[in-house]
Amino acid sequence: MRLPDWIKTPYRTGLHDTKHLLRRHGLSTVCEDARCPNRGECFSKPTATFLILGPCCTRNCGFCSVTSATPVAVNIHEPDQVAAAAAELNLKYVVITSVTRDDLPDGGADQFAQTIRAIRGRLPEARIEVLTPDFNGDLNSLKVVLDAGPDVFNHNIETVQRLYPAVRPQAGYQQSLSLLKSAKDMSPAIAVKSGFMLGLGETMDEVVQLLEDLRENGCDFLTIGQYLRPTKKNLPVVKYILPKAFDELKDAALSMGFSYVASGPLVRSSMNAEEMYNKL
Repeated sequence: MRLPDWIKTPYRTGLHDTKHLLRRHGLSTVCEDARCPNRGECFSKPTATFLILGPCCTRNCGFCSVTSATPVAVNIHEPDQVAAAAAELNLKYVVITSVTRDDLPDGGADQFAQTIRAIRGRLPEARIEVLTPDFNGDLNSLKVVLDAGPDVFNHNIETVQRLYPAVRPQAGYQQSLSLLKSAKDMSPAIAVKSGFMLGLGETMDEVVQLLEDLRENGCDFLTIGQYLRPTKKNLPVVKYILPKAFDELKDAALSMGFSYVASGPLVRSSMNAEEMYNKL
């Protein structure tokens, strides 16, 4: 299917400066590896979502273009490299995410914690958001991340429960909800965030149920966006959702008690994360 007009993004200047800075520090971003349609806008600000724990993921989700392969060894210098890049960009809000590392006993939790601390050392006034994998439901790993003191804990639910076997075959809907609830229970002062995609074949009744499940499990912030097929190897788009439907879902979510909701075709989990936080 051809992209509708409301999904096309303009070209932005300043992209290459940000890319060169990231390469100089030996870093990857989920903006590039996941082929985010908004990377031009974010890089031109400049800002980026840092991707830690290497470029290779141990899972093979149907929607994601990040390479699924045997992971590389953990880079012990990576936390300092991320902190140095964030300082050079003069970021006031830093977002850290990772590939899923089921090969590591802690799922990479300590690397998240070390990165948070390294950023605090360089940018003590900056806010920090982490977007983590599910750690296979290991609450000890979750605690390691939360004890490092991020301002926002994010874990994306991605889709409705029925579609999990195709969209997230190595994950679990209830496990992700439980992770969000545990994060809120362990650290009530930390904002809990999640997000999901539309256009994979879900029904609106299923989406409403998903909203209710997220709210019941401690989710404060929410992002809702249109799924866009990153490569031909990924799941096809079943439907392009009209902007009006995103507005209606935003209103429905706010009425359920979410503190802030970003909903629109080009909304992504980390896009404008600083603005979302500051609006509270």
